[in-house]
Amino acid sequence: MVNDGVSPEADRRLRRARQGTLLSLATGIWASILLPAVGLAREPDPARVTLGALGILAFAVSQAAVLYAAVTPWLDQRWRRRAQIGLTAVAVLTVPLVAPVAAGAWPTWAWLGASLIGMAPLLVRLPTALAVTAGILLVSAGVAWWTGGSVWRHLAVSGGIGAGVAAVNWFQVWFWDLLVEARQGQAARARLAAAEERLRFARDVHDVLGHSLTVIALKAELAARLAPVDPERAGREATEVQQLAASALTEVREAVHGYRSIDLGEQLAAVAGVLRSCGVRCTVLPPPADLPQAAAAELAAVLREAGTNVLRHSRADWCRIRIDREENVARMTVANDGADDRGPDEHSHGLRGLADRLAAVGGELRVRREDAVFTLEATVPVPA
Repeated sequence: MVNDGVSPEADRRLRRARQGTLLSLATGIWASILLPAVGLAREPDPARVTLGALGILAFAVSQAAVLYAAVTPWLDQRWRRRAQIGLTAVAVLTVPLVAPVAAGAWPTWAWLGASLIGMAPLLVRLPTALAVTAGILLVSAGVAWWTGGSVWRHLAVSGGIGAGVAAVNWFQVWFWDLLVEARQGQAARARLAAAEERLRFARDVHDVLGHSLTVIALKAELAARLAPVDPERAGREATEVQQLAASALTEVREAVHGYRSIDLGEQLAAVAGVLRSCGVRCTVLPPPADLPQAAAAELAAVLREAGTNVLRHSRADWCRIRIDREENVARMTVANDGADDRGPDEHSHGLRGLADRLAAVGGELRVRREDAVFTLEATVPVPA
């Protein structure tokens, strides 16, 4: 079982898969109610019918709790243990409550035994599940001997039907676990890509500041030594330190705001690579060769935010990125599917900041959503 994972509340497709798995597993609960209920219909004693109905209902509720925990990986382990302990206690109680119902005429408890065997692979590892199965079969045979029923009939129901239910349940939960692990892997790749981008930026800042700070430190030390013996030269050195510091500050600001030399083609390739590594089919049209550096820097900032939004705010299967130049305007369009109501819109802080940034240089940012397709369009003026 998966002990922790990505909550399906944030993933529409994963949430639907979980709902389908729960619905399929719920058929076993209906079997736990309907088939033993046949014994209730055949039991003439009202007291036994009442006790049997209570036992069957309690078993169905505890079984539902365990099956729910099996496909809820983010559930606290304490709740899992409580659900399993509750099912164990109820299963023991069903022997005196349900076993006497329709004694000799219908293997009432054997159907509950089949359900227990069917759930064993969901709760414990295979060796323990086999031991649990053997114990349930012994109980089923003992119930048959106690109630005067057919031992072979009880064993056939508990063992045969239980093995079939176990195979179906195990496959369903195994497939669900695969989906959760795949989603975890996708999220991990996105986090890794973001971490690599932060490291790349840190290296850029180090390259920008490393040399300047080294020179500043040396010149400041030299100015301090010269101050007592040559104040005039010490003053010149101090002035150079001030100029170097101002130059370094300008370079850092340019790095932070994206005004340094940027290869938009490399940025496109990097964003497309991250999206593809996360399972998004990405189509990229190369930018115009004559795009000015200033416009490329603005579009690169928009591209990074758009790529982040595709990963954070959608469950996209495809993404298309296109950059065109039309006379005095450069236009970038990023479209993707999988957008939902919680996706980015014109009120998003990241998009609002980009809109303000583009407006400062005479550009414009527009977004629109059509069904599940989200489209971002950025325009930047370019000199004729």
